[in-house]
Amino acid sequence: MPVLPSSVRSASVRPSTVTRIALANVVANGLIVVTGGAVRLTGSGLGCPTWPRCTDDSFVTTPEMAGHGLIEFGNRLLTFVLAAVAVATVVAVFRSARHDLRRLAVLTFLGVPAQALLGGVTVLTGLNPWTVAAHFLLSAVLVALATTLWLRSREPGVGQLLVRRPLAGLAWGIAAAVAAVQVLGTVVTGSGPHSGDVDEFDTPTGDRMGFDPELMSQLHADVVFLLVGLTIALLVALHATDAPERVRRAARALLVVELLQGVVGYAQYFTHLPAALVLLHMAGAVLVIVYTARLVWSVRGPASELPVDATPAHEAATR
Repeated sequence: MPVLPSSVRSASVRPSTVTRIALANVVANGLIVVTGGAVRLTGSGLGCPTWPRCTDDSFVTTPEMAGHGLIEFGNRLLTFVLAAVAVATVVAVFRSARHDLRRLAVLTFLGVPAQALLGGVTVLTGLNPWTVAAHFLLSAVLVALATTLWLRSREPGVGQLLVRRPLAGLAWGIAAAVAAVQVLGTVVTGSGPHSGDVDEFDTPTGDRMGFDPELMSQLHADVVFLLVGLTIALLVALHATDAPERVRRAARALLVVELLQGVVGYAQYFTHLPAALVLLHMAGAVLVIVYTARLVWSVRGPASELPVDATPAHEAATR
């Protein structure tokens, strides 16, 4: 973990400021997923055909590259915005009393250069579908980490379990099912018609990853059904055991998002994957990740009942 200068560490940032910056970090990580989807769906993945330059002779797009170059280059510029927000998050956390948030802040920051490097590999390998999938999945992890950081920043540390251990385990099982859905979703997309290149239709559907798109779509749908079933089971169990409202509210919200995402998923499948619906589905995937992180966070209460701004520094760092 990096050590900041003493002049930075000795300064003071209010917890409410940390929370606002952490929320901006969540939004930035979510937006980069959606804009990356726009790059892929417009066939602009190789709008800048090399990396780190846009062309062999220029760091920026050229007029000859037209719209595809502008879209890809614009997405690259957003990485700098994401990096700035990530740096601001680290600085704010290290200048606050919230020592318990430092690890999460550093992880979200380190994810930015990792994403940039993986994006470069994706371009240099001609949009290899496996690196494209890894690029999205790393973003998914960063969204989950950033969401957890934001939620924890709103309370003075992490306290005790609010539900029975089997129910907490079920919440983590739901998180594992969400991870499986995301992985299979990248395979479905990678096996379908949206590779991200202007020449995407030169490669027969399914040949890029070696999977049957119909089979992978069915498997993806089966795991989604499992996810929805687990979420309903958790919600029923939470009501049966009179669990705290914060946990039940988190489970209800996740179920609603899952059902809406399922509707979009079926709509895009039966309408033969129009780009607009695929992009909406990607935005929905981000929301599923956010609300899953919220569910996992909710099963533990705060370390103190005091407002976060009123909690002494030595009480804020609990774990």
